[in-house]
Amino acid sequence: MQLITALYLAHLNPVTNAHVEIISELKKDADIVKVMPVIFKDENREINSKSFPFNFETRKKMLMSVFGNTIQITEDYTFFAPFKKYLPPLLTPKSWRLRKQILKGVEGKFFSYTGDKAEGYMLKFYGLKPKIGERKSLSAASVKEKLYDAALKKESSWKEDVPEKIVKIIEQDWKTVEKFAAIDDMTTRVVGMKFPKEGWSKE
Repeated sequence: MQLITALYLAHLNPVTNAHVEIISELKKDADIVKVMPVIFKDENREINSKSFPFNFETRKKMLMSVFGNTIQITEDYTFFAPFKKYLPPLLTPKSWRLRKQILKGVEGKFFSYTGDKAEGYMLKFYGLKPKIGERKSLSAASVKEKLYDAALKKESSWKEDVPEKIVKIIEQDWKTVEKFAAIDDMTTRVVGMKFPKEGWSKE
């Protein structure tokens, strides 16, 4: 019998109760669940911003704290600067390399999951067989705002939105939250996707 792999491409910045719910559902539908937190790199250096505060290792730790080894967490959803070279999708060699990267090691049947319709179209173009789920009412963006409120000493209920084990990981990395709470968001939205402004174009 062929194994079925679910690919979950997401920001996961931070991992919230909604993400945990989605991954738990995917585990029921597939034999292997590959979770790919998006990473933006300039050569070997990861680029973080107000929209993407937590680095890959921290997000991996968040996922592991809840799911342990029951899911695979990979770095295969990585964009390398200059990011504008991935656009327009389908027409650039870089965008096809990304597809190859995402499917690395995937054998047999697979599908990808997204809660975002625009992203769903992109995944469909690339033949990644998307299943478009209902967008959960709890978004990571709203949790980030609550985190930044807490860092700026405003009232905040962020701890209700993330699993207890992840609360501890965020608290251990509170310097990151404080750093980005105080600065402007250096990200840009193109074709429904967010990219850091740093590394968008490179001489």
